[in-house]
Amino acid sequence: MLGPGDVLGDRYRLDEFVASGGMGQVFRATDLTLARTVAVKVLLPGHTSKSEFGARFRAEARIMASIGHQGVVGVYDYGESPEGTLYLVMAFVDGKPLGEWINRDGTLPVDDTLDIVAQAADALQAAHSRGIIHRDVKPNNLLVNENGGVTLVDFGVARSEAVTSVTKVSAVIGTALYMSPEQASGKPVSPSTDIYALGAVAYHCLTGSPPFTGSSPLEIAIKHLQDEPPPLPESLPAAARALVERAMAKDPGDRFPTAAALAQAAREAKDGTVPLVRPAVTDTAEFEAVDDHTGRRPAWFPVAVGLALAVLAGGVVLAVWALSRDALQGADPGAPAATSAVPSLAVTSKAAGGPPTAQSTGPSASASASVAPSSLAPSSPAPQSEPPKSSEPPAPSTPPAGPSSQPPPTPDATPTQ
Repeated sequence: MLGPGDVLGDRYRLDEFVASGGMGQVFRATDLTLARTVAVKVLLPGHTSKSEFGARFRAEARIMASIGHQGVVGVYDYGESPEGTLYLVMAFVDGKPLGEWINRDGTLPVDDTLDIVAQAADALQAAHSRGIIHRDVKPNNLLVNENGGVTLVDFGVARSEAVTSVTKVSAVIGTALYMSPEQASGKPVSPSTDIYALGAVAYHCLTGSPPFTGSSPLEIAIKHLQDEPPPLPESLPAAARALVERAMAKDPGDRFPTAAALAQAAREAKDGTVPLVRPAVTDTAEFEAVDDHTGRRPAWFPVAVGLALAVLAGGVVLAVWALSRDALQGADPGAPAATSAVPSLAVTSKAAGGPPTAQSTGPSASASASVAPSSLAPSSPAPQSEPPKSSEPPAPSTPPAGPSSQPPPTPDATPTQ
């Protein structure tokens, strides 16, 4: 068992135990060659003989070295001792895990919480842009120094294209207290998985407890999958509450689209800007226009809404005018009102071979067949008994020549040629 005083690779002297994780122990150490303080993570002895943990440990070294962001702990070296001990040499971060700050203070001030969220989201965006998903964002993996600086650590269960063969796609890996619903159900993870976890961390900072608790990790994971967390206190600013609620949305599509968007929203929330949540898609709901980067309505939104309403109002006025004009010009003074339009449409639909339509309560089919004969058989010749075209209606005392079942033509009717 390694401890203070041991030297790895004839170069790194272990000075003080710092923390222990799922795969390894972390020591503050001294680089004897460069005379500087470093952090050394050592794979636990029980995992040394397991190829899966060894591959994951090496993958962590490659992942952390590839990110190169100030919010992600830097990697200096990787090695293996003659005894088979794997170790990872990193920059030493002079800070404490966020979990210790929460345990000490109970809750964190809103502005401090939003600062931590913004910095952590920046670090996550750097990882996501390289195809890396952390999968275990939690307070103890966020180191906070005395000046408020935040560093994201422990990519031991991170997933990327470089380590897709290390863990199964359906494997449930992470910490249940901050686990996203898709992660809890074994579904594929995405950058949105880390956004949910960071929202759960913010919830813990603001309330002093995680969003869900239980007697077992499975019980907690099921709550993340099925339940809504207890509402945040009304005493908190609306902007902070809205940010956490959106980050923790059950549907990944309802969360912030990127970690960068979450980071900016956290900074704007300090000024009271409330991030908007996209409404669910329903038959009657309309989406609000929301800037995907800031979560706020863009400047053109009120203008676009005004123009749309003006066009809609104009269309309604034109439709009413057209209907009124047709009713005045096409009225038949010798026939009862509103007896020809609906039956005529029903007969036309059948003539065109369309699907059956609902029957009207107006005149019978035989009566409707006598309405607007030109619409039923536009190419057939008109009956010889049809009266000639006239600019004025026939005198009431003079019926049309010859027997006919058709009503007198309207004043503007034109006989079919």
